[in-house]
Amino acid sequence: MRIADVTGFNYDVLINGEYKILLEPIAYMTFQGVKIAMTATEAAMYDQQLGGGLRSKMVSLSHKNLPLAMFLETPDLGYPAWSGSRTSAASNADIISSLGIGIVRFSEAQPPPEVTTYDYEYRVNTEVITAVTVSGGQADPDHPVTVRFNTLGQTYPGSGVYYPEGDSQLVWVRWTTPATPQTVSIGVTVSGPGSASKGTITAKIVDLSGNNPPNPVADDRNNSYSRPPVPNKAQQTGASWGVWSPWWFEYWVWHSDWNWYSDGEGGGHWEDDGEWVDEGWWEFDWNAYSASLSASMSIVPDAKAPTSSGKTLKSGYGINQTTTAQVSTNQSSAVTGAQTAATYFPEFKYESYWRLLERTSGGYSARFEFAPNQYSTYNRRTHFTPIWMPDGSYTPYTWLIDCWTPAGMLSMNLTDSVTISGSLWADWHIAPVRP
Repeated sequence: MRIADVTGFNYDVLINGEYKILLEPIAYMTFQGVKIAMTATEAAMYDQQLGGGLRSKMVSLSHKNLPLAMFLETPDLGYPAWSGSRTSAASNADIISSLGIGIVRFSEAQPPPEVTTYDYEYRVNTEVITAVTVSGGQADPDHPVTVRFNTLGQTYPGSGVYYPEGDSQLVWVRWTTPATPQTVSIGVTVSGPGSASKGTITAKIVDLSGNNPPNPVADDRNNSYSRPPVPNKAQQTGASWGVWSPWWFEYWVWHSDWNWYSDGEGGGHWEDDGEWVDEGWWEFDWNAYSASLSASMSIVPDAKAPTSSGKTLKSGYGINQTTTAQVSTNQSSAVTGAQTAATYFPEFKYESYWRLLERTSGGYSARFEFAPNQYSTYNRRTHFTPIWMPDGSYTPYTWLIDCWTPAGMLSMNLTDSVTISGSLWADWHIAPVRP
């Protein structure tokens, strides 16, 4: 029976190239007396919750046969191609990110996108998180792994590095980018049994300032204007990661040391002069962390627009913007607040020009507003709508970014609208000069 028949999906529509089918193999097992069905991703996440308990009992199934049963050879739908071992048990992190997934497409694959030479893109004067994955051997207090990040003449120690045999640990550093645009190399050195996923990280530092819109004037025209679609970039409003914590499992064993003690008269006795020895081992607990970003944007007519009412104004007058961003996390040392917001406008097709908002308060409850406008008579925090803007909805778009976590950057698309009704020329009255 065909998938289209089972799902009620029209077969011709299914195979016309607009759709893809995502597949995940499932393993059925009995673990700790319970019958379980799980995908590779579910198995890896369950093993994290058990601190390696599933891997220790069923590694061949849960961490090798199941995840390696299906993986991508070319990237698709945001999932990376797998280039690691096809015969060895995989780590939880690798399984969650890349394994146990297949994709069926009904048209030829699109040409691969141009690959950037940068691992990160940061903004100037921004607090960021740079991370690598460390794996290999086992990292515990008896076999420590140390990671250092080196950039711009500074050496930064990485976060604590512990992980069980066969797994990995995300390691990161929190630092501030330089004040000028440039390309920065970040060297990663590892001492101990592990190795880093990258030995050198390349970061592109960019400056978003300097692209303010030009001064609108009264005789501006755009007779061919049509409202462009509002951008909708790929946003990330939540992230999760974790840290392994080692603890010692005591296992006391008696080590015998039998010795003969003579009584000096031809007799004697044996005594065990042994001792108890702790032959325990390191166990690991998985400590899960997360961060989430929420935000809102408000556009209102400027107070100097004399005939505005509520969220309605005439074209040619200014608007004010307020954007607020809240970050929630259970590991504040590893997460920054949102630090950058840029607003784009429909009259420029949301391209070419933008206003880099001024952060008027920071931290995990940040606030952003327009910077004072150099063309405003009263130095207002405003953006002037073009006088030729036709009646209807006027929708600025804001890209909120630079909330950094060990698992990447959080970001959000934001919009709000005012209504244009008439133009400021209607507020002017021309009359002859009195004699």
